[in-house]
Amino acid sequence: MVGAAVARARAEWRPALVATFDPHPVRLFKPDAEPFRLTSLEQRARLFAAAGVDAMMVFRFDAALAALTARAFVEERLLGDLKIGGVVTGEDFTFGRGRSGTVATLRDWGRELGFSSDAVAPVALDRETVSSTRIRQHLIAGEPRDAARLLTRPFAIEGVVQHGDKLGRTIGYPTANLDMGDYLRPAYGIYAVRGRLDDGRVLDGAANLGIRPQFDPPKELLEPYFFDFQGDLYGQRLSVELIDYLRPEAKFDSLDALVAQMDADCARARTILSSHNPA
Repeated sequence: MVGAAVARARAEWRPALVATFDPHPVRLFKPDAEPFRLTSLEQRARLFAAAGVDAMMVFRFDAALAALTARAFVEERLLGDLKIGGVVTGEDFTFGRGRSGTVATLRDWGRELGFSSDAVAPVALDRETVSSTRIRQHLIAGEPRDAARLLTRPFAIEGVVQHGDKLGRTIGYPTANLDMGDYLRPAYGIYAVRGRLDDGRVLDGAANLGIRPQFDPPKELLEPYFFDFQGDLYGQRLSVELIDYLRPEAKFDSLDALVAQMDADCARARTILSSHNPA
């Protein structure tokens, strides 16, 4: 969809914009819904820029926006605020109060008001429809490789490394702790991961994603341990890509048993990552 919009914009010598909503509409209508985000706004902006988009427009989704009729959204936001020359959507796109606007109404209003309207059919990969729903299903099932195949990149959680209780360093596995924030919760467990820092460094490691059943009190975190890394990551922005799922979280009878399992997990993660292209 973004590719089609960029191609049309370039052909017509117009800037290519992507509009997104924040917070997600679900947050207004179902504020208690479980976290489900696949990307942050910052990640989306970078991905759109890499796809050739000139700017990302963020519509704040609140009660006032939700109350706009489909026609008012087109006239006030798309034509009034953005001065659009055309729109590109998915075939199942709906908008406006009560989801009354459709690709058919967009097409009709485009002819009336002077803008083009194109709808892009769902994309299939290996006979599987590429959708955020299917990607989430793969992640929740502990299938990050399948999610990455549909995303065309690994699912990545970004955040600022925070101070924790520093239990990992006492057993030889210091970790960089990230809060999960609004991200979807993939299957809890141990992952082979790849970390990326703002300065361009790429770090291979293994991570626990979950509540750390070995320690009290339980606390939900993403805790990557990076192989052969020496340094201080506190306060730095870190992106952690989930490359492969190794095993579920487990509670062990002793710290020695936990460390032995972590040794095995890290050895397996090294093997997996050694054959995974870091590009």
